[in-house]
Amino acid sequence: MRTFITITATAALCLGTAMAEKKLTLKDLPGPVQKTIQEELKGGEIKSIGKETEHGVAQYEVETMLNGKHRDFDVDTKGNLLAVEEETSLDSIPAAAKAAILKRVADGKLGMVELVKQGGVTMYEAGYTTKAGKKHEVLVKADGTETKD
Repeated sequence: MRTFITITATAALCLGTAMAEKKLTLKDLPGPVQKTIQEELKGGEIKSIGKETEHGVAQYEVETMLNGKHRDFDVDTKGNLLAVEEETSLDSIPAAAKAAILKRVADGKLGMVELVKQGGVTMYEAGYTTKAGKKHEVLVKADGTETKD
């Protein structure tokens, strides 16, 4: 019994260590990525940098704060800007997008609203919690059409 507990504890410790993601800093990144990040900071403060693969593309997700608001962006490994997400207010987005978001939220609680620029397209994303307590996100185009990406 004691051997089983020791093996289980050791395995859990090793698994936890293997799963821990290394926190990246600007100096850890390739030169072209650093350059793009510096250009996109616009005076903001880096909160975190993570590396992920999305739709088969390796990229860095940079979370920042600019003037007290969240501003995040994704940069591929060659330094190309892929997407920008900026915290905004519900009242500042187009009426059709606002209506679509409010319809989806219904009697739930609206969370953060973001303006999303990706591939030359501007969209609006909102996080919300349903009345039952489940967290969701909705992404809509300016005309209020829901989209996935």
